[in-house]
Amino acid sequence: MSFPNHRPRRLRTTPAMRRLTAEYRLAPADLILPAFIREGISEPAPISSMPGVVQHTTESLKRAAAEAVELGVGGIMLFGVPAVRDARGTASLDPDGVLNKAIRDVRAEVGDDLVIMGDVCLDEFTDHGHCGVLDADGYVDNDATLEIYGQMAVAQADAGAHVLGPSGMMDGQIAVIRQALEESGHKNTVILAYAAKYASAFYGPFREAVDSQLKGDRRTYQMDAANRREAILEVELDLEEGADMVMVKPAMSYLDILADVAAMSPVPVSAYQISGEYAMIEAAAAHGWIDRRGAVMESVLGIKRAGANTVLTYWASELAGWLKES
Repeated sequence: MSFPNHRPRRLRTTPAMRRLTAEYRLAPADLILPAFIREGISEPAPISSMPGVVQHTTESLKRAAAEAVELGVGGIMLFGVPAVRDARGTASLDPDGVLNKAIRDVRAEVGDDLVIMGDVCLDEFTDHGHCGVLDADGYVDNDATLEIYGQMAVAQADAGAHVLGPSGMMDGQIAVIRQALEESGHKNTVILAYAAKYASAFYGPFREAVDSQLKGDRRTYQMDAANRREAILEVELDLEEGADMVMVKPAMSYLDILADVAAMSPVPVSAYQISGEYAMIEAAAAHGWIDRRGAVMESVLGIKRAGANTVLTYWASELAGWLKES
């Protein structure tokens, strides 16, 4: 049958009709707020390449977490920026280090009302900016790094993290972390594996956010943007090793990967709307080139439509507020 029997526009006639027939919806509980805390600052420090995002103090981070609870946001992913770094990222293991203390402080503030997540990676803590320790040739040593990841995961679980997010893309990282958690008694701690994390040009603003010391790039361990099938292999390996949830990162340029992963994954799938995606929309909106609210909503809905159950986005709290309004 064809026109006039079929007029698809009938289902677009009013806002109420469009709401009724929408195939996908966003809810505050779908959203995870990435948040940065920096050691040694007395006031929140704005991040110039990410307007509206700051490096938090302890007090401002606790306020942000409490606000997220009030707005119904699903979770918060914490990243720490230490005052002192070294080649092995040892500040990541200090129970009173910036990230572990932040986890403990946020857990004390909001308890179980918000899912508290910790980034398990060394890039913020090393003086060379890589996600693992380096060998004598300057190459990231996969297996030596895994030992530290296991210790780091236990330290974060001890601090009160509900979920751990291993993001370093080391081979075998999920298996080592899962074993370390089991042996330390943290049998219920969830692992959200950054299973398909690509080496991307869109991470730039994040480097400012964590004061990255990176020289060079991470292409020897993060995935190649040219590869699609390989993402499924990475996800399958992480699932075999004990991942409870999996993630695709970035989101914007990898929606095909996200759709592939969502189609095969037996566990919840997340996607990370990264700093460069945020910065581009904010910059275009600041110039009046696009409608900011509309672009934010559409970009996150597109990630959900591609298959994400949850979305890490720096607009999580603001977007949750808009959703509650509507």
